[in-house]
Amino acid sequence: MREIIKTTFFPISSKFSLKRHKALIGVGCNVGNCIRRFKKLYLFFASHPKVDVVETSIIYKNPPFGYLNQPWFYNTIMVLQTNLSPIELLNFLLYVEKKFGRKRVFKNSPRTLDLDIIMFDNVKLNHPRLIIPHPFFTKRDSVLVPLVYMDLTKRYLFDKFSKKVSRV
Repeated sequence: MREIIKTTFFPISSKFSLKRHKALIGVGCNVGNCIRRFKKLYLFFASHPKVDVVETSIIYKNPPFGYLNQPWFYNTIMVLQTNLSPIELLNFLLYVEKKFGRKRVFKNSPRTLDLDIIMFDNVKLNHPRLIIPHPFFTKRDSVLVPLVYMDLTKRYLFDKFSKKVSRV
């Protein structure tokens, strides 16, 4: 059953940061205790000098797509501020996934942690390793439902894309 979950760190809002760039990060998990892992991820980011956690969304439990023979996913959104470039942030997030036990067995396989850059400021990027904004975010409830609960479209620099997100 689809479910909206609120915990100690999800949602939180509007911590101040002096870092230059805002990035909207999609977070997913369907292996192990995902809610506990999200809390550990929050604490890891909150103590790391490369990023500041500015806001988080609710956690949304929803069915898998692509490879369907796997547990349901828990998804959330985090707004990070950073001085990293988009590619540097991608490399950092891949490092974090690995640190949290991510193994890439096959496309859309079950995972301990999945971190996707959904948006980065108002940047449009088409790089062999990274496309910004994420090309499928407007088609995924795992992103749209948490976004609607955050109402980011009114408060952040992602206004170019706001018409793609509407309240349900």
